[in-house]
Amino acid sequence: MTVSHVVEMFVGLAGGLAVGSGFVAFITVLGIIPRLVQLSKSKPFLQFYEWAVILGALFGIFLSFSHLTFNLPIVFEMIWGLLHGIFIGMLAAALTEVLNVFPIMAKRMKLNEKIELLVLAIVFGKIIGSLFQWIIYVR
Repeated sequence: MTVSHVVEMFVGLAGGLAVGSGFVAFITVLGIIPRLVQLSKSKPFLQFYEWAVILGALFGIFLSFSHLTFNLPIVFEMIWGLLHGIFIGMLAAALTEVLNVFPIMAKRMKLNEKIELLVLAIVFGKIIGSLFQWIIYVR
């Protein structure tokens, strides 16, 4: 093993630790897990939520670095995509909740009484944009 390999391993480990720490800090600041526990009234299962995040991150790392492919039926792929969408939606919702984006945007657009319409417009815009992309551009 040469010095360049040792340096490469050190840089890779340091980068991984930095990204992992940032991800954990982001999830912690947003408070996704405590919010899920609060909404679902499942405090006894808090450790399961935490382990699900840890194992999900490790599984994602494994899939990123391996050339493993899954030939799954379309139903399983749809469920997998739905779970990904739910996770991304929860991240976006938690981020907007922490930053109070919607009240500030509603105030600037003079829509204080109709904030529900603003949220619905964003949701339907996202849905229509995603459908447009998948129907038109993905073959």
